[in-house]
Amino acid sequence: MALHKLLVDDYYDDDYKLIAIHCRLEDYRLAYLLNKNLGLNLVRNLKDLDFKYLTSSYSFFEWNNKAEYVTWSLVSNICKKEEDSMYSAGTLFETNDKTLKTFHLIPELKRVDFFIKISDEIQNVNENLILSTLQSIPQIITSYTVNPLKIKSKGHLIF
Repeated sequence: MALHKLLVDDYYDDDYKLIAIHCRLEDYRLAYLLNKNLGLNLVRNLKDLDFKYLTSSYSFFEWNNKAEYVTWSLVSNICKKEEDSMYSAGTLFETNDKTLKTFHLIPELKRVDFFIKISDEIQNVNENLILSTLQSIPQIITSYTVNPLKIKSKGHLIF
């Protein structure tokens, strides 16, 4: 009987561009500025991206431009969640302290605040024009392209 081997890396599709954004804006404010300056129509999805059995969730905006066969996605890289802290039950005073835990969608790029994923089927998106437009927005500190093939957790970007 013949054995068939399925390689997990075969499912990965690398026909998208990934742009990292550093800024201290709220997600809805950044989506508004991107819509205004790039001529997009990003809309927040009803459900956020959830990972690790609802341990962390990331805001997710998307626009499917059917005329140009391009899908634009804006996703947050940082999730801050308040959790109960661990404390000893044998202490004199009981405290119910909360700790703030930070999770990252792409742990290799912890300093990145947001990612723009551009999935274009016919490769008609001018990446340099997008980067120069992003650099002209005063609220954005910096933006640059990221090679998705060099990211270890690239499976988190499949949505």
